[in-house]
Amino acid sequence: MQLSIDQKDLNKLLMVGDKVLIKPKNPQSQTKTGLYLPPSVQQGEKIQSGYIIKAGPGYPLPSTSEEHEVWQKKKEEGVQYLPLQAKEGDLAVYLQNAAYEIFFDDEAYLIVPHSAILMLVRDEGLFE
Repeated sequence: MQLSIDQKDLNKLLMVGDKVLIKPKNPQSQTKTGLYLPPSVQQGEKIQSGYIIKAGPGYPLPSTSEEHEVWQKKKEEGVQYLPLQAKEGDLAVYLQNAAYEIFFDDEAYLIVPHSAILMLVRDEGLFE
């Protein structure tokens, strides 16, 4: 399924829960032996890689507040999350069949659940 969004500002996107937004990395079009692969073969691979553009807040945790009496005033607590290991700028290796493709500003992005990410490569000096 493909979804096209007509918004122009990527900062307005908010990822929900354990989802991450990935910009797919351009796959190699040539094998080590020198054969050129068509794009349909490259996209059919089970494992892909790409850069994480946005990450959701994580897994929501259940409320730990104790209810003493019904008539007592309750404190408003914000939702707490178990944070994700993935961060913006990481290179993610993920399962292709778990990804949902969207088009944003005529570019392809993927929404991937955190459970479909197999490995992260983090380069601290990449964005300095």
